[in-house]
Amino acid sequence: MDGWREPAAAHARRADALTAVWRAARDRGEKHAIEDFLFTYYPTRVSHLRRWHPGAGRVLPGADEHVSWRWYRTVTLPDGGTGATLDTAAFLAGRGDTVRYVRSLVSATAGRPGTFGCFGLHEWAMVYRDAAAGRDHRHPLPLRLGASGTDEVVESHRVGCSHYDAFRFFTPEAHDANQLRPTRERQVAMEQPGCLHANMDLYKWCQKLGPAVPGELLLDSFELARDIRYTDMAASPYDVSAYGVEAVAIETAAGKVEYVRRQRAFAERAQALRGRLLDVCDALLADDEG
Repeated sequence: MDGWREPAAAHARRADALTAVWRAARDRGEKHAIEDFLFTYYPTRVSHLRRWHPGAGRVLPGADEHVSWRWYRTVTLPDGGTGATLDTAAFLAGRGDTVRYVRSLVSATAGRPGTFGCFGLHEWAMVYRDAAAGRDHRHPLPLRLGASGTDEVVESHRVGCSHYDAFRFFTPEAHDANQLRPTRERQVAMEQPGCLHANMDLYKWCQKLGPAVPGELLLDSFELARDIRYTDMAASPYDVSAYGVEAVAIETAAGKVEYVRRQRAFAERAQALRGRLLDVCDALLADDEG
């Protein structure tokens, strides 16, 4: 057996384990208010998660199936056999701008201090005054504190969301409550490593770089996004007890402490992933300059 086949099989098994809860809900024809986000906001296919890539610069002997995948090319081995490797020149020709953007964003985020203490209020701002306006909630779950209690939490806290892709889902009534004004154009300048959504998005950036990202990094970033998502919803205004998830009651002092504890732990994991993703980008761009 070629040396890369067992890591590829182990990768597929790990992907299956990480997606087991979501796949079971899907197979029952049920929505999963926590994990669906990982497959809708991030357009994830389980088949893509299961597909192992070695990253740039490695030749896989006898990997005929890889040759049929986009961005791979065939190489002739010293023994006369064939193998497959990532065609970095073709990849950079097609995705070079993406590589450079991901590198600039990830590097900028990694280089600034984290902000801790937003307490996940972005989720509360997304349903603020929904009931009064006659709008449906984003998720078919009851509000843990009811509509008026949820509105009161938003009104009694400082909202300081730095992440554009969270801020753009605020209700119109909550928009002006945010102390910051994130925009798509200012994303590189504003993202910071304490933000739960910026840390979940590492999975998105790994997806964007496709086969250039080694399989372990892809699944590590997906696992972090999944773990953060559970805390994001536990700290939200929704009652997620039906999923066996205990609330992080950020409206209380104890809940705030617990939220920040988790936020810091996620930030530490994310920073390590950022370093690995930067290594991927730098290796690709070095090949381009060479």
